[in-house]
Amino acid sequence: MTAGPGGALLVVGDVVTDVVARHRGPLAVGTDTSASIRRLPGGAGANVACWAAHGGCRDVRLLGRVGSDAADWHRRELTALGVRAHLVVDASAPTGTVICLVDTGASAERTFLTDSGASLRLELGDWSDALLDGVARLHLSGYLLFSEPGRALVPVALAAARGRGVPVSVDPASAGFLTGLGVDRFLDLIEGVDVLLPSRDEACLLTGLPDPADAAAKLSRQVPLVVVKQGAEGALVARSGAVSARVPAVPATPRDSTGAGDAFTGAFLAALLAGATDEEAAAAGCRAGARSVERVGARPPRRGG
Repeated sequence: MTAGPGGALLVVGDVVTDVVARHRGPLAVGTDTSASIRRLPGGAGANVACWAAHGGCRDVRLLGRVGSDAADWHRRELTALGVRAHLVVDASAPTGTVICLVDTGASAERTFLTDSGASLRLELGDWSDALLDGVARLHLSGYLLFSEPGRALVPVALAAARGRGVPVSVDPASAGFLTGLGVDRFLDLIEGVDVLLPSRDEACLLTGLPDPADAAAKLSRQVPLVVVKQGAEGALVARSGAVSARVPAVPATPRDSTGAGDAFTGAFLAALLAGATDEEAAAAGCRAGARSVERVGARPPRRGG
C-alpha cells in the first residue's frame, strides 16, 4: 500500500524527559565519574515526529501521554519544532524519564536507564478515529507494545487506519523490551503493518538470524516493506523476501547517538510522504541519522539552528 505525496503524519507513542550524561572513559563504580549533564525533551515517538517535521512534513501530529509535572514544557518543545501535540495529561503518573549515559569516546555509545512513567499509560480511551482526519501515514512507536494499555490501543488504531487506506509503520524501539515481550508475540501484534523499521540488533532478534540482510529479507515476507537501520553501516531496504537496496551511511563525527534511529525514521517517513522511493527515503533517513549523532540530545535543531 502506498500513500500519495502530501497529507499529514500521525505518530502515536512516547514522550519522555531525557537526562543526558556524557562521560569520558568507563564509569567509576562506587564513586564519582565526571560528566556533562543536560535535561532534554525526548521519547522515541516524539523524536520521530520532530524529525519528520524537520524533514519537511508540514502537518505532523503526535498523540502521547505525559505527567502534569512537565506537560507544558513538552508541549512547547514540540510546538517549537513544528509538531501538533495531542498530549494527554496523566493525573496519577509523572512524565517518563530516561537517563542516557553517553560515552564521549569515538563511538558515542549510549546506555539507557528507563522509567517509562506516564508514557506507557497511553490507552485505548486516549484514541479517537478523528485523529486520522487528513492523515496519509500512521506511525506507531514500538514502546506502545510493551504495556497492556498500549497493546489494547494498537489493534484499534491499526483497524481504523486500514479502514481509511492509511499505511502504518512501526519501529520496534527497544531490543531489551522486545526480548521481554517475546518475538512471536511482537510479530503477532504487528500483523497488518505496512512498514517495519528495526535496528540491526532488533532485526536479528526478530528472526534469530545473525546476518542483518538475511533478517531483513525474512521479515519482508511478513511485512511488505522492511528497512533495517545499521548506523555507520547505512540501511537495508527489503521487499518480498529479498533485499532491494543497500543504502550507504553519511559520514559523521559522533557526539551522542541517542535518538539517531528516531531521526532516521522521521526523515524516512517525511520523504515517503513527499513522494520519494523507498531507497530515496532511506537515504534521507541516513542523512538525518548522521546529523543527529553530531548533536547532543535526540531532537533536530530549531529552524536556523
